[in-house]
Amino acid sequence: MGPIAPLTDTARAGEDAVLLTRELIRRDSTNRGGGQGDERAAAEYAAEALTDAGLAPVVLESKERRSNVVVRVPGTDPDAPALLVHGHLDVVPADAAAWTVPPFSGEIADCPVTGLPALWGRGAVDMKNTIGMVTAVVREWARTGARPRRDIVLAFVADEEDSSAHGAEFLVRRRPDLFEGCTEAIGEGGGETVHARTATGGTARLYPVGAAERGSAWLTLRAEGTAGHGSRPPRDNAVAALAEAIVRISGHRWPLHPTPVTRAAVDGIAAALGVERGPDDTGTDEAMETLLARLGTAAPLVSPAVRNSAAPTMLSAGYKVNVVPGEATAGVDGRVLPGAEKAFEETMDELTGDRVSWEYAHSSPPVSAPVDAPVFETLRAALLAQDPDAHVVPVCLGGGTDAKVFSRLGIDCYGFSPLWQPEGMDYAGLLHGVDERVPLEGLRFGVRALDVFLRA
Repeated sequence: MGPIAPLTDTARAGEDAVLLTRELIRRDSTNRGGGQGDERAAAEYAAEALTDAGLAPVVLESKERRSNVVVRVPGTDPDAPALLVHGHLDVVPADAAAWTVPPFSGEIADCPVTGLPALWGRGAVDMKNTIGMVTAVVREWARTGARPRRDIVLAFVADEEDSSAHGAEFLVRRRPDLFEGCTEAIGEGGGETVHARTATGGTARLYPVGAAERGSAWLTLRAEGTAGHGSRPPRDNAVAALAEAIVRISGHRWPLHPTPVTRAAVDGIAAALGVERGPDDTGTDEAMETLLARLGTAAPLVSPAVRNSAAPTMLSAGYKVNVVPGEATAGVDGRVLPGAEKAFEETMDELTGDRVSWEYAHSSPPVSAPVDAPVFETLRAALLAQDPDAHVVPVCLGGGTDAKVFSRLGIDCYGFSPLWQPEGMDYAGLLHGVDERVPLEGLRFGVRALDVFLRA
C-alpha cells in the first residue's frame, strides 16, 4: 500500500470523535437481554451526525426501539469491492453505585492509573468509541472533500450484547441488499495497544487484530427422574443426575486445538518478544503451558483460543425442599474453535451421559478469515503509520462479535477498532467492567489509523 495523505485536520477529527463518543455514552442504550433493550436514542444521534456529513442513513427497527443505522459512503472506484464497518450501539448494564462517576454521564477526568485525561462511561471501549471515531472520520471527509477508494457500508447495530436477533441477525435476514458488494469487514475485537515484556526485559507494543472467533454454543441440559417425597427419595433423582453431569463438564480438560490463526499469533508474538521456541511447542499441554508462561503478559492474547470450553452457568430445579422434582435443568456456555465443532458435540454427549440430554439454546458458528490476505497487510500498515514500532499480530478471539452473523454473507471479517492504550491500562478489564474509560489520546490515534485504512 502506498502512503496515504493525512486528513486536512486530524486534530479536528480527533476532537469530533471525543464529542461524538461522549454524546453516544450519554444516550443510555442498555441491553438487559431477553429482548429488553433500547438503542433508539443512540441510533438517532448517530444518524443525525452522519446526515450532517451529507449522507442519507436509514434507521431500521426489528421491533419498537431496537434501532439500527446503515449508510453507504460512495467510493471513487465503482469496480472495487465494498468494505463493511460494523459496530454495536447497545451496552451491558452498569451498576451506578459501583462507579466512580455516573456511568452515562460521559465525564472527562484524569485516569487514576495513568494520570492522562480519559472519557468515562459505559460503552467508552465497548464500543461507542469506535462508532464515534468512524463517524468523525466520515464527517472530516465531508469537510475536506476526501473520499474512500471503495464503497464503505457503515452498520451501527442493536443487540450485539445479547443474541444479535434485533441487530445484525435482523439486517442480514431482512436486508442483505444493504451489504451488496461487501467482501471484507472490520468490527470490534482488535487494534488496541498491548504492552508486553520482552525476553530481554524491555517492552514491545503489540496490536492484535481479530482474524477468527470461537463459536458460541449456549446449551440447555435437562435431566428427568421420578418426582416424589423428599423422605423417600427415588433412585433416579433428576437433580443428582444433572449435578453429576455438571461436575464432569466443569472438570473436563479439553484437548488442544491450535488453529492456523492461533499458530500465526504465537509466531508473531514470540518473534516480537524474542521468546525462545521449541520444535513443537503447541503440540502438547505441557509444551503449550511452558510457551504461554514465556509469553507473559501477552499470553491472554492466545490462551482463550487454544481449546474448546464449556462453563456451567445456570441451574434450576424444584420448588420446595421436601419435594423431589421430576426435572432439573442447567445452562452451559460453550465456546467452539474453527474445525472443532464435531468434537465439541461428541464430547458433550460423553460428558452428559445417559441420564442427561442437551440441546442448543443458541448457537453461532466459529469464523475465520485469511491472515495472508492483502487487507491484513493494509490493516498492519495503518497501525504502523501511527506507531512505527508496532507489532501487528492476528488473533483468534475467545468470545464472539457480530462478525459471526455478517460472515454468513460471504464477508471476511476482521477485528479492528484501533485504540492507543498507555502502559498500565487494563483494556480487557474495562470491557463490561466498572469505571469503563478510554484515553482521549486513544481516540485521536484511532481516528488517524482508521482514516488511513478506510481510504487505502
